[in-house]
Amino acid sequence: MMYPTSRPSAGLLSRGLALSALALLVSACSSEQGGQQERPPSPVTTTEVQAQAAQHQVEYPGRVHGATEVSVRARVSGILESRNYEEGTAVEAGQTLFQIEPDTYQDAVKAAEAELASAEAQQLRAEREWERVKGLFERNAVSERERDQARADSRAANARLEAAQSALSNARRQLRYSRVEAPVSGLTSMEALTEGNLVEAGTVLTHIVKHDPVHIYFALPEEDATAQRVAREALRNDDSEREVRLVMPDGSEYARAGQVDFADRRIDPMTGSVQMRAVFPNPDSELIPGQFVRIRLALADYDKAILVDPTAVGQGPEGPQVFTIGEDNTAAAQAVKLGPVIDGRQLILEGLEAGSQLVINGQVALRDGAAVRVTNADQNASDQEG
Repeated sequence: MMYPTSRPSAGLLSRGLALSALALLVSACSSEQGGQQERPPSPVTTTEVQAQAAQHQVEYPGRVHGATEVSVRARVSGILESRNYEEGTAVEAGQTLFQIEPDTYQDAVKAAEAELASAEAQQLRAEREWERVKGLFERNAVSERERDQARADSRAANARLEAAQSALSNARRQLRYSRVEAPVSGLTSMEALTEGNLVEAGTVLTHIVKHDPVHIYFALPEEDATAQRVAREALRNDDSEREVRLVMPDGSEYARAGQVDFADRRIDPMTGSVQMRAVFPNPDSELIPGQFVRIRLALADYDKAILVDPTAVGQGPEGPQVFTIGEDNTAAAQAVKLGPVIDGRQLILEGLEAGSQLVINGQVALRDGAAVRVTNADQNASDQEG
């Protein structure tokens, strides 16, 4: 015998489905809350932020030039008879460097001396004759024509005497120029011509470079407005504010400080840079003209600078940020204002105070407000136990 199967009513079915859904929702919420509670704190490494004095410096390539560089030239023509200095050595102003064969110029001096003696004798005769004729004319003993002739002869004799004196002075000067002297003190270069060559007036014989002090020429990029401003302000301040340092080709720092003494007022259209010059003492000739060096220019001084490892700085929704750890061991994201990098460390201008615990490792996946575990505390405890 078949009995009819009873079916649940529609209301009962709907009530059961609702209860099941509610149970699932409660279970999911419980699971989510349980997951959050069970998530372990993120391990991080921190360091205490400290304020310290710092100086922002920049370096620019430069080249050494002698403060004075002179080309020594022959001022008269002739055979180069001798060289009277050692190439590459220091010479003093007025020291004889070369001798051009003087015979022709000595003969010219003798001829000029003879001409002068003749002119002096003629002038003496003409002057006496003029005085005699002038007296006779006053007594009506000679004509006016004779008087005028005597006066003209006297004037011509005086003119010849002046010309002879000038010719002798020029001849002596030419003879003196046959001895080529150093116009300034400094280091000599190689001779351009050897003895026995015929030289003309204006021929370069050697070069002299004044090596103490020396000039360092360098250029600031057009966009480096801060460096340009600092350099120009240095020119208006006292000597202590104008100091710059020099880095040698081997990386060592030159022992003596220099000073900025020139800043161009225009930008070179070819290079887009501003030409600068610094002067450095060089008593030991350690700096060689033509040498490539680097100028170190101080742009700013900071009394209480906050310097951090650049890797500690990340990018947040409002720009650069760092993470610090509070007493409750939770992370706090702090927006910061960055300055320049000084000696490989990032300068923080705003947003981070001395004494803060800065996260330096583990901050990449860190979130604001997240619980953390400071691992360097564990390391310190292990070190003490050891």
